[in-house]
Amino acid sequence: MKIATWNVERLKHRANIKQILRACHHIQADILVLTETDRQLRPDFAYGFHTPCLTGNHPVAYRPMENRVSIFTHYPLVRQYDTYDKNTALCVELETPLGNLLVYGTIIGIFGNRHPSFQKDLQHQVEDFKRLSQKHSLCVCGDFNCSFSDNYYFTRAGRATLMQSFSENQLALLTAGQPECIDHIALSKTFVSKHPVEIEEWNIGRTLSDHKGIAVTLL
Repeated sequence: MKIATWNVERLKHRANIKQILRACHHIQADILVLTETDRQLRPDFAYGFHTPCLTGNHPVAYRPMENRVSIFTHYPLVRQYDTYDKNTALCVELETPLGNLLVYGTIIGIFGNRHPSFQKDLQHQVEDFKRLSQKHSLCVCGDFNCSFSDNYYFTRAGRATLMQSFSENQLALLTAGQPECIDHIALSKTFVSKHPVEIEEWNIGRTLSDHKGIAVTLL
């Protein structure tokens, strides 16, 4: 199983949308979480789930087709769960060959980790993690606005809160060791424990977005 995530920077490079789509297809993910995305970007998957389009000011101006999180997958939906902020986090339960999995696609802090709203978003989202991980295997996936292996981009409080939440809820942050990486994938330890993990990155030069894409494969 391969799970991938990529922040596509509100399609600021929309002139290269064909290359962005090719990159999405080339990674060959079973579950792909796109953040800061746009309904114009439609990778070829059996199923797609989306936060609402953000017309008007929320609290910045968005183009009519923009939305913050989309989850694309070849696995069928079991059900969808409520999240703290329906515009910024999306949670779906999928039927996978390894068992049912809740995929929580998110952006933690839409203005980055220095804005006052970051800590509020973070606190509410870790409450979501606790609630959703109680009875289900959980994957938290998306733009965390926090690096874990270096000083690239983080706050001490944000990093500590996330690591404490993952520890308390028995989640393994599989991408913690990646340098210059603020987009991450965390999985329930029971879901991943029997599988070696491979990690891939793409858009390393950040020509198609200001974020690298990252994927984990459970072998």
